[in-house]
Amino acid sequence: MVSQAGSVLLVETVRKTGLDQAISTALAPWRTPRAVYDPGKILLDIALAVALGGDCLADIGMLRAEPAVFGPVASDPTVSRLIDTLAPSGGKALQAIRAARAEVRQCAWKLADRKAPDADGTVTVDLDGVLVIAHSDKEGAAPTWKRTYGHHPLMGFVDHGPGGTGEPMAAMLRPGNAGSNTAADHITAAQLTLAQLPKKYRRGRRTLIRTDSAGGTHDFVTWLAQRGRWLSYSVGMVTIEAIHQHVLKVPASAWTPAVEADSEIRDGAWVAELTGDVLDGWPKGMRLIVRKEPPHPGAQLRLTGADGMRLTCLATNTAGRPIGELELRHRLRARAEDRIRAAGLRNLPLHRTAQNRIWLEIVQIALDLLAWMPMLALTGKAKLWEPRRLRLRLFTAAGQLVTTGRRRILRLARHWPWTSHITAALERLTQLPNPG
Repeated sequence: MVSQAGSVLLVETVRKTGLDQAISTALAPWRTPRAVYDPGKILLDIALAVALGGDCLADIGMLRAEPAVFGPVASDPTVSRLIDTLAPSGGKALQAIRAARAEVRQCAWKLADRKAPDADGTVTVDLDGVLVIAHSDKEGAAPTWKRTYGHHPLMGFVDHGPGGTGEPMAAMLRPGNAGSNTAADHITAAQLTLAQLPKKYRRGRRTLIRTDSAGGTHDFVTWLAQRGRWLSYSVGMVTIEAIHQHVLKVPASAWTPAVEADSEIRDGAWVAELTGDVLDGWPKGMRLIVRKEPPHPGAQLRLTGADGMRLTCLATNTAGRPIGELELRHRLRARAEDRIRAAGLRNLPLHRTAQNRIWLEIVQIALDLLAWMPMLALTGKAKLWEPRRLRLRLFTAAGQLVTTGRRRILRLARHWPWTSHITAALERLTQLPNPG
């Protein structure tokens, strides 16, 4: 009997995308001459454990218990030694892992073809912060703006749109007291994210970067505008007093109804574009769009409201499109909140900052697999399942491993409600070409 039999979907995804070969090659410099276990295989095993619900290094024992599915798995001391070896490398290990991920991402998108997030020739990237609580005094932990204690990483996700999940691109570890409106951090996170994209998305404005109002700083918008020939942006802006006063002067005829994703009018919501001296000092070509709508039930009115309506503002350099469409495009960045919630980044299990940076890369590899597997192998509503549901319905399925002759056959229980999803997904993965 084999537990976690459904996780062969992740193992096959690793093989078909060539992730195992790329990570092993990237980490070859850190392999000692007489090492029994390949560093790349160890790192991937930790990532698989995280994808299956683990949140610490010791959870690799879940894989060690099933060598028929996952192969030989290193011991806990060997795993710890590898993290301790990679952590003090001065960023070289991080760069190697990131380069391998970027290489494999291009292969995964090519395999996905029309189901890839760049199928329409454009890519949408969302930057957002996440608070990670620390229950002990770890290096870099500090009080957060929500009066908790821990870290405040800044993450970047590629939006797969309404037909899929999100795909992690970058995770920048920061102390808990790191500011939300820190332009330097947003620039660094954007650079790390763009480095994960194929080079063809660096011209013709094929890439859109979206942030909430934390990214609405002059330095960050200027940095984005300087790359305006190949980069579009949609950045939330804080409704400062100057914007508020300008909104009060907008005539009623200048407001147009906001729209929903199904092209229906958003009830009670209106949008308008601000022009004139309110744009003084900001990059050329920037458009300022404001939306007003009644506050949600229970929400408090702001001092920057207008006529009992709540105001939100965004800046973009996209021209030639209706402001209602641009405002809707920006509002859809709320999917990034779902990506962060589904990431399951509950804690940073290691003590040192350098170690936790390696851990964040491992978490991103796990999230890559949880995005690539549905993209390559699942269809219909199953393609939209979040990681928690994938684990419950697919990965935890038990099976029986039968050896006959030179063949090994994995038999899944017929009464399991989602066995057909697993077998169909495995069939699709099997039909994909092998790497190289």
